[in-house]
Amino acid sequence: MGRLALVARLVLADLRRHPAQAVLLLLAVTAATATFALGVSLRGASDTLYERTRAATAGPDVVALAPDPGPAADRTLTALTRAPGVVAYHGPYQIVYTALIARGFTSQVVVHGAAETPGSVDRPLVTSGRWVRPGGAVLERGFATALGVGVGDRVTIAGRSYPVEGIAVTAATSIYPWAAQIGPGGGPSDWTGLAWLTPPEARALAASGDLPVTTALDIRLRDPDAAEAFVDARSGPAVRVTFHTWQFKARQDAVILNSAQPILVVGGWLLSFLAVAGVATLAAGRTAAQTYRAGLLKAVGATPGLIAAVLLTEYLALALAADVLGLVVAQLAGPAIASPTASRIGGVAGPAGGTVLATTVLAVGVAALSALPATVRALRTATVTALAGPVQRPRHRPGLMALSALLPTPLLLGLRLMARRPGRAVLHACSTAATLITVTVLLFHLAQPSRHYGVGAASLPHLRDVHDRRLLLAVTVLLVALAVVNTVALTWTTAMETRANMAVARTLGATPWQVSAGLSAAQVLPAVLGALAGLPLGIGLYRLIGMGKMVMPPWTWLLAATLAILAATAVCAALPARLAARRPVAPTLSAETA
Repeated sequence: MGRLALVARLVLADLRRHPAQAVLLLLAVTAATATFALGVSLRGASDTLYERTRAATAGPDVVALAPDPGPAADRTLTALTRAPGVVAYHGPYQIVYTALIARGFTSQVVVHGAAETPGSVDRPLVTSGRWVRPGGAVLERGFATALGVGVGDRVTIAGRSYPVEGIAVTAATSIYPWAAQIGPGGGPSDWTGLAWLTPPEARALAASGDLPVTTALDIRLRDPDAAEAFVDARSGPAVRVTFHTWQFKARQDAVILNSAQPILVVGGWLLSFLAVAGVATLAAGRTAAQTYRAGLLKAVGATPGLIAAVLLTEYLALALAADVLGLVVAQLAGPAIASPTASRIGGVAGPAGGTVLATTVLAVGVAALSALPATVRALRTATVTALAGPVQRPRHRPGLMALSALLPTPLLLGLRLMARRPGRAVLHACSTAATLITVTVLLFHLAQPSRHYGVGAASLPHLRDVHDRRLLLAVTVLLVALAVVNTVALTWTTAMETRANMAVARTLGATPWQVSAGLSAAQVLPAVLGALAGLPLGIGLYRLIGMGKMVMPPWTWLLAATLAILAATAVCAALPARLAARRPVAPTLSAETA
């Protein structure tokens, strides 16, 4: 049998014997790599969605906007159509600023007059229904999604009711809520949606004299990459003109993701840490079995390299499989996260080479940190010693033992379990801190003043806040779920490793309840220390991310979250601890002395 075939058979056999550990590693690393990949590739995905929308809708390379309509503005914009490098254009046309009412919401809207047969520049793509016709309106898809409006519904624009004939996307404006591009006075725009009417209806709105109007021109260049140079060469015209290049619009699309990217990247790192903590705990629980297995392989002539390959390949193979799954999840979830307004179309390319490399290193790092300690210990153990399976003599610390003797029995047992496994206690404390960090950031975000597009109950919710809240909630749920699994695994592993000690404690008078409470205390005590560290670290992380104005949530929220995490730790530890404490004493001691 070849070396590779032997390693594969041994790894598969071990996976069949320990499916729970394999599933935990697979799910934990998948969640970590997917979250991290989304965070790293988010801005690139946003750019890809804009480029595909621009290609599908013949988006302009430059949009020129004159906030002071009139003959002078028309002459200035018309002169731009004859500028060197211009190969096609659309306009000049008027943009009317008004209000739209639909489904109980009121929003600012800009109205574009659109020909029933669009030209070669700026051809909006209808994604639902049909294009504009007399008496009807077409809404931009991101705006329609925010309103909850579909084809056949009615909207009121400037006091007149219109049926929604269709839903469309365009690259001639920024995504909702920045469709206005500039405000009525030529300065920064407010949060605004986009609607199309026929040119006569749009001109009638503009001619009413009651609504602000801006004149616009869409320009196609021979060299699209020279758009910014084209704008720089025409700065300072006699008439005020604001230029928006296609590069500017692509950057503006990514503004809504300014907080989403750090949420996902930091969340990916925290999930990776919890994955290491959980899998390392299970690996430590299998140290004796792995050492015995290494002893058997040594006895039949296996080299240290072959033994290391057998012990590590299982973790590496699962981690790499999880890495592939995580990248697939990131690919599928990328469009929704990169374009929360539905203003762009098309899929996104898979994660770039740098992202794939980063997630692979992350997955391999999780596997290595989880498996290396047990592997090194197995390789360093002599063959006879490994096959004999000796019981490790615990290190005695007289001062700590004297202190613990003064405590109630459950705390005494829990403190001694922690003292004999200090590394595991530190790892559990850090896991609790990571969980509370995320929960604290979520609570701070929920405590910030609610922002809306407009004023009053009829205003639309702030999309960036909603998007950030959803991402934070998703990352928090993943972290809490992984922390729960880790706590159960840690308690069960500790119970299995100390079953002989707990049996001896019971022969000396400890009740099953005291043994169970001691195992739970061994998890709760480090969790208390982790909670004390996690709260200030969470506050610091929220300041670092800079997700908005800093408003402290009520202290009762933070206290309740801390107590809830500690209570959840106690509950999750209680079930495996109770099951382990109910094992009969005599069979346990007989098995250990056999």
